[in-house]
Amino acid sequence: MSGLGLLFLVLLQQPGSTNRVVVEPGKASISIGDTLRLRARVVDASGATVSGGTIQWFQSGGAFEGAVDSTGLVTAGATGTIVATVVYRPAGGGRPLTGVAQVTVLPLPVARVAVSPEVGTMVVGQSLTLKAEPFAANDDRRQDPVQWSSDDPTVVTVSPSGRLSAHKAGSATVVARVGRVEKALRITVGPNPVRTVAISPARTTARTGDVVRFTAAGRTAAGSAVAKLQAEWSITPGNAQIDPDGSFVADLPGTYQVFASYAGRTAEALVEVSPRDATRPVKVLGRLPIGMMTTEFWLHPNGRNGYLATAGLTGVGGDRLYAVDVSDPAKPRITDSVVVDARIINDVMATEDGKYAVMTREQASNRKNGIVILSLEDPAHPKPIADFTETVSGGVHSTYVYRGYVYLTDDATGSMRVIDIRDPLKPKQVARWETPPPAAGRQVHDIDVKEGLAYLSYWNDGLIILDVGNGIKGGSPENPVFVSQFKYDLNALYRDVEAVGGPGFIRGTHTAWRSGRYVFVADEVFPAKAVGQGVPGFGRAYGRMQVVDVSDVTKPKSVAWYESGDGGTHNIWVAGDTLFLGDYQGGLRILDVSGELKGDLLRQGRVIGNVATGDKDGHIPNVPGAWGAVYHNGHIYVPDVNSGLWIMQIEPRRQLTP
Repeated sequence: MSGLGLLFLVLLQQPGSTNRVVVEPGKASISIGDTLRLRARVVDASGATVSGGTIQWFQSGGAFEGAVDSTGLVTAGATGTIVATVVYRPAGGGRPLTGVAQVTVLPLPVARVAVSPEVGTMVVGQSLTLKAEPFAANDDRRQDPVQWSSDDPTVVTVSPSGRLSAHKAGSATVVARVGRVEKALRITVGPNPVRTVAISPARTTARTGDVVRFTAAGRTAAGSAVAKLQAEWSITPGNAQIDPDGSFVADLPGTYQVFASYAGRTAEALVEVSPRDATRPVKVLGRLPIGMMTTEFWLHPNGRNGYLATAGLTGVGGDRLYAVDVSDPAKPRITDSVVVDARIINDVMATEDGKYAVMTREQASNRKNGIVILSLEDPAHPKPIADFTETVSGGVHSTYVYRGYVYLTDDATGSMRVIDIRDPLKPKQVARWETPPPAAGRQVHDIDVKEGLAYLSYWNDGLIILDVGNGIKGGSPENPVFVSQFKYDLNALYRDVEAVGGPGFIRGTHTAWRSGRYVFVADEVFPAKAVGQGVPGFGRAYGRMQVVDVSDVTKPKSVAWYESGDGGTHNIWVAGDTLFLGDYQGGLRILDVSGELKGDLLRQGRVIGNVATGDKDGHIPNVPGAWGAVYHNGHIYVPDVNSGLWIMQIEPRRQLTP
């Protein structure tokens, strides 16, 4: 445990009172898995301790990064900042006093250093830049400085920034070191046989966002081809990127020069890049305003009926699910409702055959939350037939129904539970899966299942992929097996949000959607203090959507991203080469995700359309809060937390007349 030697006073004195609350320590740092006991006392103007009264602790920030119990014990679960608030109530009555402590949760020590590319051979005169990244044992990214060294600088030198230069034939070991942890590369240097370098293609055309794969080939003085040429790539101007493997993508139109360099030899190619021209009109077909906060919408397989969930964060709703007839998109209408004991119905999803549906419950007055199973014998009039609360009474935030099983998130333990509903009247748990300890900070937020693989959005732990019947690792619904994980530095990614609202902000891996070779992963991000307009109780949202390449599902890697700047990513739906994103106060965003994806999708002009879903008839008028989208047969169904259900369609591209 670290930071115990720190003693800062965080004092919040209420107007008209000469007493104040002293929190010790007021600021501290501890590592993941550690605990820290906070203590509070009340002193008067002279500094003497005031006796009597009651003290109560609660957690006011960093709710997903750890826990603060009623005695002031802080338990660290994930990197970030935990904010603890103490409230003192005087014995004889009067105005309460408050104090605050901030506990920074540090990553675990460095356990490994990853170096890329892992070079094994070079030639005389060749230079390369290596990238070294230190990680903790749980794959948290650390920012420790890396020390580079070469055991034979006459053969290979390495700069403090990882720049390699080969000087003569021979072998040398290059080491990237952080403390006592190191990564060593044994590099063999040979003579340079290359006399000429050529790039293929030498000239080509593309649109912004299109990926062009260049290759560099070398030849000897005799004209023979040289195998495995590891060239260094560069471009001009700077509105594009080219990766070490030669894959190029441009953000803006223009003419780009591409260079391949190898041991003093250079070749050049040209790319003419035109605008992507993805924009198309989006037409609003119909609206269904609801006088309360709405959350998820799910469309019945028949395409005529849907189900709209609600939340009670604004003091009304959250206890009902509406059945909606959307057969006439211009006039959607409510046909029935299911009322349950809950304050939040966050999710609803039907079985593939449309016979049943599952809805979630949170914050029930009787503390029995879990899921409710509905009969859709008459899709316009869903009927509750069973519920499951046995192991998930603490609440269920999200579910995914797949081939007779419900994969759900357990609020209380942060685990995934698998419930067998093949007999919908007798649901039973058949599996549980969770990340390793500590339990504090563990939270699975959403689940997507495709082709026997479950994609878990695990908040602080990123994207986790499980085999639940695919066969790649021998998993099944009853025995989920870990396949891989994609984890990233949320604190570094959203430093601007912390600057806006202070420490203890909300940020995590929120949802994932598998389509083709990619998983589209969106974060949910809110400042610690509500800023601006957006989601009731939270204000405006932030967040980035990442495109994760899982063509090798055991080695997921981020290749592209979308971040609107004025919205906040939430739920995703992908149909073919089109992605629909609920961007909270940014409204509905529609993106072109055709072809190979790389780089900044916003700058590349891949936005097809945007609809601001605020409406004067919303329960919060004229403030967009797009939750997500469902696409079916040309229609887009968008639930908005502030204004109910929207139905839209993408129009053909307008033709300009002379």
